[in-house]
Amino acid sequence: MPKHSRFLSIKSLFVWVVMAITTLALVLASIISLFSQISSYKAELIDEVNIFAELISRNATSSIAFDDNITEEENLKGLSVAPFIQNVHIYNIGPEEQLAFFASYNKTGMAPIPAMFNRIEELREPILTNSVIEVIRPIRLNGQVLGYTYLRSSAESLDNLTANSITITLTVLVVTILVCFLLTLRLQRAITDPIQQLVNLVQRISRQRDYSGRAEPTSIKELDILAESFNDMLERIQAHMQGQAEAEAEQRRLQSNLEEKVNQRTTALKEANQELIETLEKLHQFQRQMVQNEKMASLGDMVAGVAHEVNTPIGLGVTASTMMLDRLTDLQKEFESKSLKASKLAKFIDEGQENLNIIYRNLNRAAELISSFKQVAVDQSSENSRVFAFSQLMDEILLSLRPRLKKYHHEITLHCDDTLYIETKAGPINQIMINLIMNSVIHGFEFMDNGHIDIFVDLINDGKLNIIYKDNGKGIPEHLRKRIFDPFVTTKRGQGGSGLGMHLVYNLVTQALNGTISITSEENHGVEFQISFPVKRVDAKNIAKSS
Repeated sequence: MPKHSRFLSIKSLFVWVVMAITTLALVLASIISLFSQISSYKAELIDEVNIFAELISRNATSSIAFDDNITEEENLKGLSVAPFIQNVHIYNIGPEEQLAFFASYNKTGMAPIPAMFNRIEELREPILTNSVIEVIRPIRLNGQVLGYTYLRSSAESLDNLTANSITITLTVLVVTILVCFLLTLRLQRAITDPIQQLVNLVQRISRQRDYSGRAEPTSIKELDILAESFNDMLERIQAHMQGQAEAEAEQRRLQSNLEEKVNQRTTALKEANQELIETLEKLHQFQRQMVQNEKMASLGDMVAGVAHEVNTPIGLGVTASTMMLDRLTDLQKEFESKSLKASKLAKFIDEGQENLNIIYRNLNRAAELISSFKQVAVDQSSENSRVFAFSQLMDEILLSLRPRLKKYHHEITLHCDDTLYIETKAGPINQIMINLIMNSVIHGFEFMDNGHIDIFVDLINDGKLNIIYKDNGKGIPEHLRKRIFDPFVTTKRGQGGSGLGMHLVYNLVTQALNGTISITSEENHGVEFQISFPVKRVDAKNIAKSS
């Protein structure tokens, strides 16, 4: 079996490529057209159902107002002119705000259906299920809801239109592909026949070593240029072969002298190669030593960063537990001396609950921080989202930081609507805010007694939460600001700073929250971070009901 038999010929490749591209384009165009038609049919049918439901609701206003269900029954019989309407119910609201059955219409041959009192909210927008469209519209008079109209319509016309559209589209697609196939075959012969002639000539020259043959001109411009170039190449080959024969004789004469020179050069090259091998070995040893030193330096920086980040929640937990032990000792002394007062016990219980909450939250946060450092550059989307009020989350963060911040006189002001409830990942936000606040305290307010931090939180129209964090600290120099989000960038090297804090903040914003973060700062003029990430807003009323 010839070696080249496993490859596609240019004839079949041309047909396959053209037909594949054409078929793919036609199929995509047909699918888009079909989807557009079906969507249009569906929208028109839903609009028609909405119009009928609205008209029925308006016509039923006077009947409900005068409690005349007989007249309304007669009016509903006129719906027989609309064969797609199957069932209509009119409900009125009784004195005790209870829904009651007022009037109905059932298409001839259709069985009555039960009342839909429990689906008022569900069917405020039309729902299409099992070839049936259902919708409920309120009946209003002067802005007051008197009742509701339930309409059930058949979607059989939509199914028929969809089937017809599919049939027509498939028919046009098959016919178009067939015509394209026939035109492709004709075009393929016009292109590949001259190429086949040139291939036959090349094969003959390869077998016979006869370079006197020449390619014939063709009617296709590009192939004709190829044939002319091939003929020029054959002429040059003939001239080259003649010159080669003359050069071979000269080469044999020079070869004897060349062998001696090669032997000399080979000996010198061996000696140079040996020296090069020894030099490379020393270079590899030096390189391995540098890599090992760099690994140890990076490991030291990472350990310092872990200690810096985890120290905050653990320190807060230790402070809270120490405070609780002191209070417990005082309480025990008063109890043993029988001077314990109820107010003192109540105060201890309140402080104990607060300290235990602080201990729990910070120990849990320490575990989360350790997990974050293990995959500081990895997507942290494994945390589940939950619903919370942003202002409440900030209160919890500031409460957990109170033991760390109480020795300073810095002021933190939150500008956020108390009713702003969102659904997102609270853990990354928690870590981001703690890192930003502690960076301001440690770096921004390093030589200040009364620093001020403003946190502006707002939900913008495109469903993104925008957080602007400002402080009036000493700012960041330009050479550090450009690299502030890079790992191991710190001004506290050797003083507990790992340089991973802002790198962790950047990863949490961009990966865990799928957002963006930018920084604006000038030296001695504070710093401003702008953070934006997508969230889902939750109505505070729904939170109250569920609770």
